[in-house]
Amino acid sequence: MAVVGLGYVGLPTALALLAAGNEVVGVDVSEDRLAAIRCGEVDLLPSDHDRLTTHREDPRFTLTNDPAAVQRARTVVICVPTPVDRHLVPDLTALSAACATVVAHAVPGQLIMLTSTTYVGTTRELLVEPLTARGFRVGTDVYVAFSPERIDPGNAHHAQDRTPRVAGGTNDLTNRLAEAVLQRTAPAVHLLPSAEQAEMTKLWENTFRAVNIALANEFAEDCRELGLEPLSIIEAAATKPYGFMPFYPGPGVGGHCIPCDPHYLLWQLRARRVSSPLIDAAMSAIAGRPRRVVQRVRDILAERATSVSGARILVVGVAYKPGVADLRESPALEIMEELAEDGAKVEFSDPLVTSLRLGAAVHPSVTEPADREWDLVLVHTVHPGVDLGWLAGQPLVLDATYRLDSVPSKAVV
Repeated sequence: MAVVGLGYVGLPTALALLAAGNEVVGVDVSEDRLAAIRCGEVDLLPSDHDRLTTHREDPRFTLTNDPAAVQRARTVVICVPTPVDRHLVPDLTALSAACATVVAHAVPGQLIMLTSTTYVGTTRELLVEPLTARGFRVGTDVYVAFSPERIDPGNAHHAQDRTPRVAGGTNDLTNRLAEAVLQRTAPAVHLLPSAEQAEMTKLWENTFRAVNIALANEFAEDCRELGLEPLSIIEAAATKPYGFMPFYPGPGVGGHCIPCDPHYLLWQLRARRVSSPLIDAAMSAIAGRPRRVVQRVRDILAERATSVSGARILVVGVAYKPGVADLRESPALEIMEELAEDGAKVEFSDPLVTSLRLGAAVHPSVTEPADREWDLVLVHTVHPGVDLGWLAGQPLVLDATYRLDSVPSKAVV
């Protein structure tokens, strides 16, 4: 088997296939990424780190940046990022390049499975049609399916072997081949009659989450206005065994799923002159959430007769979610940039992130934040096992996670 793209989806996928007894060729265009994998310096769940340690020297695991290596595989799994640009327009650069490479090196009998979240029709446009143009009979000579990834970085409760998969191929034979591959790493496979239905399934999953997160953030602000604590209310509502699923407020949404994936649907609909106002409003709210956090910082400091300009502000946790060192689309970056533009002296402390770049400057993580004086501490991400007891002695704490207890000077967004 070949896995094209060894990022936060591709590498765990390759390791899961290895653990299931398969020979795996891992292909990535970045030599730096390949070197990091060889050294074990990658952000993975502990169980996947164990797998990497076990298989790093395994002759059945080949790492290469040579795309021609996919010709040796009976199955090719494409796992490349599908971000959006700063205008929230899908960036198809990596996806188009990976699909073109796989098509160029395809051989008869291969199953080619795309897992990257994207717009409806991608599998057909970037794989089926180019393969047909090469002279292949798709569904007879080669087989093409879409199976959206369901990797939850940093969450051991949602490991691949506990998470069902969805797949849709060009015909029944393709679906059976895809199911046979996916069953090696997933407890169940739900088959759909087309790749388009599988593509829309993933968009529905993450758009559902986006809409509900936007609602949770708005609801939390409504609770603050009424003097109520939102988490206890959400937990009370969650006791209802039907019709409710808990979502929780926070400083914003990061990663390459929730803040990105629904824009693939909106982009495609706009091209058809079709609106989706509820999704559009939710994504606008998500995009604007970091600015609302910044405004809350301004308001809280103003209540203490302190200007943002010159204020010493510490951001605790800058990764986009607990338990990972991933900064992709992290709201913390936008929050820090905007506070710095306001003239604040902004620093951060994160045990998993040693440094980050804002503009031209590289900022190191503050390793002993309790030893410094801060006008305000903004709690953005709380990693498992991190002791934040020192916050009780801080003059002003803005808890954007809504989860801190025993902090007398705490405010919420």
